[in-house]
Parts: sequence; structure tokens; C-alpha cells
Amino acid sequence: MAKYRKLGRTSDQRKALLRNQVTNLLYHGKIVTTETKAKEVRKIAEGLIAMAVREKDNFETVTVTAKVARKDAEGKRVKEVVDGKKVTVYDEVQKEIKKDMPSRLHARRQMNKVLYPVKEVPTKAAGKKKNTKEINMTDKLFNEIAPKYVDRNGGYTRIIKIGPRKGDAAMEVVLELV
Repeated sequence: MAKYRKLGRTSDQRKALLRNQVTNLLYHGKIVTTETKAKEVRKIAEGLIAMAVREKDNFETVTVTAKVARKDAEGKRVKEVVDGKKVTVYDEVQKEIKKDMPSRLHARRQMNKVLYPVKEVPTKAAGKKKNTKEINMTDKLFNEIAPKYVDRNGGYTRIIKIGPRKGDAAMEVVLELV
């Protein structure tokens, strides 16, 4: 007996399909798919959410000093002449950063193995590269999704049947985060 459903695909196609659906589920909050795919996606998604809940607060805040280029009113770097050369002027700035503990770093890397990178395109600039934002799905898991499920012991997703699909009568379901 197999430990997972083959979904009638080769292993690379199956992994890509499941990664895509897990990423979309976590990004949008719900997806519409067939029942068998939903059961496989649920396994992976619940594992990722459980990992995020476990490692949610496992970091330390560190203050670092960084050199940042000084900018003028137009946003261009300020340059001054030193020994006949134009040199950019830098200011030292104190920044607070989150430093992951080893187990959280491991969890982050495990999540990055499964999740695809997501680009958010504003509706006005649809189809253009300008103003696109790269969404870090691991940060979304740690900062937005995990805090919602701190008090839950599993069961982070829900499957709701919506009836057979018109083309091939496969049972369609809505898979959503609870």
C-alpha cells in the first residue's frame, strides 16, 4: 500500500503540482481542487503550518550597525569630491534584525523546499514588471498564519465538498485554512 496518492502523474509533475497548490493555499487562504489532490495538499500544508507554529517565537533580536548611502531629496546618492574622485557619502545607522535560532532556520529552509516564490502584481500594472513585489511565503507563515493557530493542536485546514465537476464528474472541493 502506498503512503501517498500518485495522482496519475510522474513524480516531478506530481511534486510541482502539489508545491503549486500548497503555495496558493497559503497565499490565498483557499483553493478549489479535486478531493484526492486536496487530501494530499492538506498533508503538506498542515505539516508546514505546524512547523511554523512550533518555531514562531524562536529568534533573537540583534542590534547591528550598518553603513547606508546618504540620499538627496530626489533619492539619488550624495557624492563628494575626495582627492579628485567622486565618492559616495555613507552614514552609520543602528538597525534591529531578527536572528533565527538554528531550529527555526532549519524550519525556514524546509519550508523553502516546498513553497514557490510568489510575485504580487498591482492590479493597475497587470502584465508589467514595474511595481511587482516578491512575497516571502516563509515570513508570511511565521508572522501571519502561525499566530492564528497557536492555540490549535492540528486541524488547520477544512475540506468542503461542492459537487462533481462537469467535464469528468470528479468530486470538487474547497480546501481552506480554518
